[in-house]
Amino acid sequence: MSGTKDHYQELVKLLLPTEIFDYFEITDLVVQDRAVTVFFDERDVKPAAYMDEKLTSKGFHPESIIQDFPIRDKAVFLHVRRRRWLVESTKEVVSRDWDSVAEGSRYTKSFADFLKGILGQLPH
Repeated sequence: MSGTKDHYQELVKLLLPTEIFDYFEITDLVVQDRAVTVFFDERDVKPAAYMDEKLTSKGFHPESIIQDFPIRDKAVFLHVRRRRWLVESTKEVVSRDWDSVAEGSRYTKSFADFLKGILGQLPH
């Protein structure tokens, strides 16, 4: 049987957008009276378009805050830090494209679709 940590990881994957776990790892989790805040850092994996290039990690972009489905009447906020790389041959700074946020909002795509279905539009 797998360890307790594995059980928790599987449970978290059921509650949060699954696609985020392809490229990000949880660095912290804060549970408060009215909110759950999950902090993610992008894994140190080269973007596919630059696999043949020599890249140097250059830290992270400023974090983005994305709202997801509530859990047990608590708002859920995902604090996401995307990685930056320097392409050594061109000195260009590059990042992986990540499109799990609904365009023009700070909601995950699935949560935005849900809100649009209920409200007819996204709240401001």
